[in-house]
Amino acid sequence: MRLLIITDFTESFAYKLLKGIVSYCREKEQWEICRMPPSYKKSLGIHGVVEWAKNWGADAVIGQFDVDEDVSLFARNGIVAVAQDYVRRFTEIPNITADYFGTGHMAADHFIEKGFKNYAFFGFRDVCWSDERYEGFRKAVEQAGYGANFYAYRMQDINTLWYYERGKLTDWLRSLPKPVAIMACDDNQGSNLIDACNSIGIKMPAEVSILGVDNDEMVCSLNTPSLTSIHVDIENGGYKTAALIEKLVGNPGLKVEDIILKPVKVVGRISTASYATNDEQIQKAVKFIHQNLNKKIAVKDVMKEVALSRRLLERRFKSVTGESIYQYISGFKVKLFADLL
Repeated sequence: MRLLIITDFTESFAYKLLKGIVSYCREKEQWEICRMPPSYKKSLGIHGVVEWAKNWGADAVIGQFDVDEDVSLFARNGIVAVAQDYVRRFTEIPNITADYFGTGHMAADHFIEKGFKNYAFFGFRDVCWSDERYEGFRKAVEQAGYGANFYAYRMQDINTLWYYERGKLTDWLRSLPKPVAIMACDDNQGSNLIDACNSIGIKMPAEVSILGVDNDEMVCSLNTPSLTSIHVDIENGGYKTAALIEKLVGNPGLKVEDIILKPVKVVGRISTASYATNDEQIQKAVKFIHQNLNKKIAVKDVMKEVALSRRLLERRFKSVTGESIYQYISGFKVKLFADLL
């Protein structure tokens, strides 16, 4: 089996997808896999890519295709094609897509549990994965009764994927009521949000709490504070995609459904290590706990960070989080161990 993958390997999504494909291949005969950057596809054009794939002897191709590209050319040349969501889903070929509405709902639940009243979304316009995450997030916030306190920044075009207008973004961030919980459409945009907040002195996570999607560990650790993100089951999606390709190569006329990636969990980091409270001492306590989860800490260590007696700290901490300090630390330790496993 010869597989051509056309995607952006500067992002962890592509590597996670490839890891799942390789995992499937190891259970079968060895596949030959060639990686092609989207810039090379653009220089060749879709007809050129099809000719390249034919000359290489490709059985299948996975790619980030533009909506105006004639992906049916692959089938007409005996090559199975699968689209990775980029702008819109295709009807002619199967798509590697995801439960974007569910991802938005998961993000909202994470913030609602922390008592936020103000919500915002930062994403692209007219892009399926951003639009549907926005809709899922917004609807869950409305269902919780906070629809009137929802704000969106969706002026960006997908062609500006690696650029943002800091002036417009910082003006928007200043205008938001605080504290506010913001869902970014992906980790790259979450990183941009953190950068913009830092540039104008907005306190995170006390004033602005930020969450991204895809759990790209490199991107999530680029900024200070580190970015909380939703882990999506991309690797399993890669495994299923490989199985689908093998099935389609053997049965070209087979009707199939899209590969749908599922959001698994919120991976908590410092960017959401806060609750919607103006109690600075509790904010300090929560932030200290999250910064030191990988260490052996106890209630006495938390007390050293705040200017409160233990009794008063415990009472105020529980009124905000719903748990004692010991319960809070223990609960997050268990989550940390589960993540490592």
